[in-house]
Amino acid sequence: MDLEVRHLRALCAIADTGSLHRAARQLGVAQPSLSTQLKRIEQELGGPLFLRERTGCRPTPLGLVVLGRARPLVAEMRSLVAEARAAATDADGLQLRIGSTASRALAGWLRRLRARQREPVLQMDVSPNALLRMLAAGRLDVAFVHEVEGSPLRIPDGLALRVLVDREPQFVSLPADHPAAACTEVRLADLAGDRWMIDPTVDGEWDAVHRMLRAAGLRPRVLHGDYHTAASLVATGEVVTVCQPTCQPRPEMAVRRIQGDPLGVRLVLAARTEGELDLVFPELWEAYAEVARDAPGYGEWLDLVGV
Repeated sequence: MDLEVRHLRALCAIADTGSLHRAARQLGVAQPSLSTQLKRIEQELGGPLFLRERTGCRPTPLGLVVLGRARPLVAEMRSLVAEARAAATDADGLQLRIGSTASRALAGWLRRLRARQREPVLQMDVSPNALLRMLAAGRLDVAFVHEVEGSPLRIPDGLALRVLVDREPQFVSLPADHPAAACTEVRLADLAGDRWMIDPTVDGEWDAVHRMLRAAGLRPRVLHGDYHTAASLVATGEVVTVCQPTCQPRPEMAVRRIQGDPLGVRLVLAARTEGELDLVFPELWEAYAEVARDAPGYGEWLDLVGV
């Protein structure tokens, strides 16, 4: 059996919903059919991808590896279809092709652009360098990316840049019942016994987190996976992970500042001309300020540093 995008989409649905029943309902298929499909996928890949438990399905270590590769592929296919449909229907020349790494400011930015009669088409990617290459090649109009400290972006010649935030501190997400979550900021030493999850496909992320942990004298166990999977595992108490300070806490997950702010990123908007930056930067700044102030821990940090 050859793996297809629909198979990867099914795996993501099972992981996201936590059960075959809910995943089948989300995909619009019968549960026995989805169960049979999963068995065939597992036979093809050589091992079980999920543990079937009384409370639902949980990814195995092999499942986490597969999901870490599957999610970007599914997202890329979704973006391809959306971009193709938008290109086919766009007749007024107002379409704006935006590339971005993950950010909670995106929703507000897109909403503000639509209010100005600009129809954005969004291309998400975990790699800021890949987005910058797409921008330089003319496949995007603007790119909103992050630069991890210690891992400078490889910026193609001829691009115009505008810094949104010179240094955004990275926070940590941890289970809500973790002892360290009782404080408003967390010492890395208090997480010495925890497993960490890091997405190695994010440019510079693994190196930066590794440096941060080594500087704190930590040698924790590290799992590799995308941050969507990491959030699910944080909620179940399996891992802790770095996160953006605008990340919203949930009943089962706390978001805390790391003492000393040892890890930061620079947020940058890129385009081919300064004029293109002028057209979209004010809306991005408004959207970012909105989510920053709405994030309890980050809002307090901004007040503390006088931003």
